[in-house]
Amino acid sequence: MTASLGFSIYGDAGAPALLLGNSLGTTSQMWTAQIPELARHFYVIAFDHRGHGKSEVPAQPWQIADLGADVAALLDELGIRSASYAGVSLGGMVGMWIAANAPDRVDRLMVICTSAHLAAPDYWQERAARVRADGMASIVDPVVEKWFTPAFARRLSPVVRDYKETMAQLPPDGYAACCEAIGQLDLRPELPRISAPTMVVAGADDHAISPEHGAAIAKAVSGSSFVTVADAAHLANVEQPDVITRLMLDHLSAKE
Repeated sequence: MTASLGFSIYGDAGAPALLLGNSLGTTSQMWTAQIPELARHFYVIAFDHRGHGKSEVPAQPWQIADLGADVAALLDELGIRSASYAGVSLGGMVGMWIAANAPDRVDRLMVICTSAHLAAPDYWQERAARVRADGMASIVDPVVEKWFTPAFARRLSPVVRDYKETMAQLPPDGYAACCEAIGQLDLRPELPRISAPTMVVAGADDHAISPEHGAAIAKAVSGSSFVTVADAAHLANVEQPDVITRLMLDHLSAKE
């Protein structure tokens, strides 16, 4: 069963639709820097994955496929047959699943700081168990520290603090279930089925999901492009907003 997703809409309903998927531990607010410019060109739907933000937290466990089905159901709710999709981390995983399994729903695809297979299921099970037992605050500091380069964290510490506060307020069960889904993820056999024009972006200093994961995705998706962004860790769109916005506009607006 699909979950009801919280979302916000920006731009002209007559423009091409664009979905924005958030990373694990954040909300759709992570796209704040990109939305004003994107909304000049697209009908932007920024949503929260289940277990995050204003979205539902189902009681039963779920897989990445369930998060993909949520997004397809949201498109149906909005009367949109297909849309372009951009996602960071977890959002990118969901976008790849949709593009591989429901290719008619994805016009163009952009995945940022993500992976098709992170492995280490024990690590993700342990993280899930910890937040269920001790709450989100027990993991916030070490997790968020990987999201930004040290230079950015020193220069814009209030931004980092805001992300820590957002993560601390997430429902532990929702976050934990997403961790378990990531631990079981292996999209590698499905990547060759992606036909949407695809751009893969990595942060050069991403210690949560290294650029090698992005390079592997680009190698497996026919005709895709791969870009590494300097001076960016895991939340590259937050740390290098102008660079990521330009890459998004160039790729998602291209005519092919």
